[in-house]
Amino acid sequence: MTRQRHRKPRGQALDGWLIVDKPSGIGSTDVVTRVKRALDAQKAGHGGTLDPLATGVLPVAFGAATKTVPYVMDGTKVYSFTLRFGDARDSDDSDGKTIATSDIRPTDDAIRAALPAFRGEIMQVPPIFSAIKVAGERAYDLARDGQVPELAPRPARVDEFDLVERPDADTAIFRVVSGKGVYMRSLARDLARAVGTVGHIAALRRHRVGPFHEADAIPLDRIAVSGDTPPPSPDLLRPVATALDDIPALAVHEPEAVRLHQGQAISLVELMGRVPSGANPDGGLVRAMAGGRLIGLCRLDAGLCRPERWIGDGQG
Repeated sequence: MTRQRHRKPRGQALDGWLIVDKPSGIGSTDVVTRVKRALDAQKAGHGGTLDPLATGVLPVAFGAATKTVPYVMDGTKVYSFTLRFGDARDSDDSDGKTIATSDIRPTDDAIRAALPAFRGEIMQVPPIFSAIKVAGERAYDLARDGQVPELAPRPARVDEFDLVERPDADTAIFRVVSGKGVYMRSLARDLARAVGTVGHIAALRRHRVGPFHEADAIPLDRIAVSGDTPPPSPDLLRPVATALDDIPALAVHEPEAVRLHQGQAISLVELMGRVPSGANPDGGLVRAMAGGRLIGLCRLDAGLCRPERWIGDGQG
């Protein structure tokens, strides 16, 4: 019997976050590939897909930071987009083909009157060119093959949706603050319909993802260099714990950290006086910190602090 050899992972074992300012014309996965290659990293992923058309904040996770990706994707997001009226596209953005037109152009007052219906907890039908699976296949694969997948409405949370500017009758610029899983292309499509016309997104930019802001972002061409240019420094990476800055911190002692690591729950009575005031005792998350080090994420429930995601030493 031949014993299998375990290959040593290629690249550096990097841990942390790199906040990329994604340019238009490239997919999120391609950005990760280029950045991973530039830093010669073993493991990388991204915190929230951006369409190829879109620009802006794309957090890229390395190593241990990949464990925190779901929590970043759950965070608040801020977008701005330009809606072009009178031209509906199959992809709901300017990369698609025209499928309907209209001569109707809404007034500013009509737009503002329609916006409240798209704020709060809403139901939203995703674009057919999306990564949602239909009978085991990606919706965008079906759409590219000429099929029109039927997608059910999904719940979405839109905290803010405001008209910012009206450059001309054909276009309007909006700002959106949203929760997880809100499709800007669907918002634009549905708002155009609500004001009696059709439309698509002509430009889209993401300004924030959870704790990561536009000011943190580094242009891709400064990271994914080529030729004789020296590779970017790993010092550009932000600590793993940065992704969890929006989650209340709970200080734990080393023996408690060991218990959590072993999967044991700790009574909140033992943690009395240390449970952060911003934490929800009925199902809320806290990030457990030991001596300034990120240990992991815990869920408060039924009087207990239960380990949910072990991060390890992390980088506090």
